[in-house]
Amino acid sequence: MTARFTVEPWAVGIESVDAAHLAQEESVFGLSNGHIGWRGNLDEGDPRGVAGSYLNGVFEEHPMPHAEDGYGYPETGQTVINVPNGQLIRLLVGDEPFDVEHGTVHAHARRLDLREGTLHREVDWESAEGRRVHIATTRLVSLEHRSLAAVRYRVQALDAPLAITVLSEVLANEPLPVTHDDPRVQELLARPLETVAASERGARSTLLHRTRRSGLHVAVSTDHLVQASGQGAPEVTTEVDDDLSRTRIRVDLAPGEELEVVKLVGHEWSASLAPQTLRDRAEEAVEEAARLGWDALVAGQRAVLDRYWECGDVRIDGDARLQQAVRFALFQVFQASARAESRSVPGKGLTGSGYEGHTFWDFEAFVLPVLTSTAPDAALQALRWRHATLDHARERARTLGLRGASFAWRTIDGRESSGYWPASTAAFHINAAVAGAVMHYVRTTGDRDFEREAGTEILVETARLWASLGRWDETGGFHIDGVTGPDEYTAVVDDNVYTNLSARRNLRGAAAAARRHPDVAAHLGADDEEIAEWESAADAMTVLYDKERQVHSQSAGFTAHARWDFDATGPDEYPLHSHFPYFDLYRKQVLKQADLVLALYTSHEEFTWEEKARAFAYYDALTVRDSSLSAAAQAVIAAEVGHLELASAYLAELAALDLDDLHGNTDEGLHIAALAGIWTGVTAGYGGMREGDDGLSFRPQLPDGVTRLAFGVRLHGCILHVDITPAETTYRLSAGEPVTIRHAGEELVLHAGVPSSLPTPDRVEPLTPAPVPPRWREPGRPRAGD
Repeated sequence: MTARFTVEPWAVGIESVDAAHLAQEESVFGLSNGHIGWRGNLDEGDPRGVAGSYLNGVFEEHPMPHAEDGYGYPETGQTVINVPNGQLIRLLVGDEPFDVEHGTVHAHARRLDLREGTLHREVDWESAEGRRVHIATTRLVSLEHRSLAAVRYRVQALDAPLAITVLSEVLANEPLPVTHDDPRVQELLARPLETVAASERGARSTLLHRTRRSGLHVAVSTDHLVQASGQGAPEVTTEVDDDLSRTRIRVDLAPGEELEVVKLVGHEWSASLAPQTLRDRAEEAVEEAARLGWDALVAGQRAVLDRYWECGDVRIDGDARLQQAVRFALFQVFQASARAESRSVPGKGLTGSGYEGHTFWDFEAFVLPVLTSTAPDAALQALRWRHATLDHARERARTLGLRGASFAWRTIDGRESSGYWPASTAAFHINAAVAGAVMHYVRTTGDRDFEREAGTEILVETARLWASLGRWDETGGFHIDGVTGPDEYTAVVDDNVYTNLSARRNLRGAAAAARRHPDVAAHLGADDEEIAEWESAADAMTVLYDKERQVHSQSAGFTAHARWDFDATGPDEYPLHSHFPYFDLYRKQVLKQADLVLALYTSHEEFTWEEKARAFAYYDALTVRDSSLSAAAQAVIAAEVGHLELASAYLAELAALDLDDLHGNTDEGLHIAALAGIWTGVTAGYGGMREGDDGLSFRPQLPDGVTRLAFGVRLHGCILHVDITPAETTYRLSAGEPVTIRHAGEELVLHAGVPSSLPTPDRVEPLTPAPVPPRWREPGRPRAGD
């Protein structure tokens, strides 16, 4: 597939405009800060693929339709909605509206700058009547000022005097794509916002709305800084009604003269604060931005990103596409969470309404490890959000007849919003993912305050869940039955290895935390007997192994099932879940995504290298990657067991996922967890980085063509810089106390400011031939999927 976007080390750009591709481009060019999300819609609003202006946590409730009701099924669902959209800036040249589908577009370019954190657009347009203008816009969603987004809009008359009118708007109740067949839900989501108040003064306006069922109040305020280079002063007026505010700016320009409008947009929402309080906060955000001015806003944005890139940057010499993709991925992961501040991070971030704005297990399993290693403050806020939902998780566990806490499979505010229980309620491994993220964060940062205040409670309540969910057999083995692991083509099984090993880690982590904080454990009612029960269950956890085939069985009986007939499956019959019944998928050896192979990475200390090699050879050949979450784990383990070329192919697929719209659904938003997987695939695959109770270890190896890989990891408030070439690997600790790591099995003590270099080990010799992916599912092939 030919890339449509420019390949640059620090930017993603495109030098054309085509309505057929706008929806994907709007996701790619989306800007957010974890609180505000603006899709990369054209400034004028039309043409567009999907309108998108979001506030993290703002949703509407709706009835949850079920074909047949059942005990424990959620009665209400949650769907992200568009908040009043402040992106819109329409232009009239004389009496002709600027529209890229009319007139003549002599040049059109958009560029997302990953260091500046801005989206820039340049247009040279001539109207049907021959009036020609140059338009330059720059947009940002502030990483420094949480409630603020801003646009600088400049229009220049090129070769004749022109009357220019700019219409700067805020528009409420823009429609979302229809995702529900139920007409009750469609009606509710068509106009989810009710007007509370609207006001205007000069170039400023504020709209206040309330969601109809979820009862959330939203305030959006705007102001404008206007200047023109010519003799005439711009005329500025503002009008508002229930769902629209419009500031009209009119000026006459001679050839070469320019009008500049800086639009400042403040956003606030709350479930509990008075609307007037939200109005005041949104207006204050705008006032502060006006005092600072555009240049200061841009400088502040760059300063935040400079601090992030100091550690977060990954340098790859020799693979320009992967270099761009990993920086694009890291930028998206960071901006999705930087100012979320005790809110969830949706599966699509704030780049689209896909998955209805829900967050899933993959945030803790895939995204949080990246944030913990590169932006731990953002990771902390996300973990505090999970802790804030514990009461919902406890209630869910009680509904299921279990102890402890069971976190929602998909949610916005912590309540379960999934009605398909085999792939949601039964997927209890989400609880181990949350617990694992807590343990990784504490180990990496040394933040014992968080562990004491929140982390231990999460670990204790999830350990209680596992203890009540499992059973003991007559020989003293501990089993977890009737669960669904990461692979969604295998459901409601016994002793899923990934789940069991993750639960073991959870149980042991809870016991250790409870002993470090005995007063917290006592407050939670966890006594020595209960803690010992967790440890006993962990020690006795069943881990299935098929001696005949010399591989771990993904779950009880899995390796005895019939294999899926890949040769009889055509290329147009993927993704499988769209063309075959689930009951058939569930009883065959076929994997939507890495499951046991994911366990080889997340529980790497539980397997020998030989076991990993045989398991990868067996399961990789069964994995069709109908999920975007799969390729990262496959890349990591392929590299570890000596199939470096295959690892590179999986990484190339991840790099193309959203930039090339490989799954055909980037229009719904970016795949944030899969983007995080690019970082994991590079650092844990090529870098061979592993994290465990004994600290960090590395076993680096570079593929052909890559001459250098460099990245950073935050460790106890410092940065560990890793720089790999084919000849040697250098480690440098930025500050702090000495740190002990392992390089290719050799212990190495690092001292702050003193680089340590060792030979890069030879490439791993594989134990087995490289597995052949299922037919039509070779890495990089265009596909539909999740």
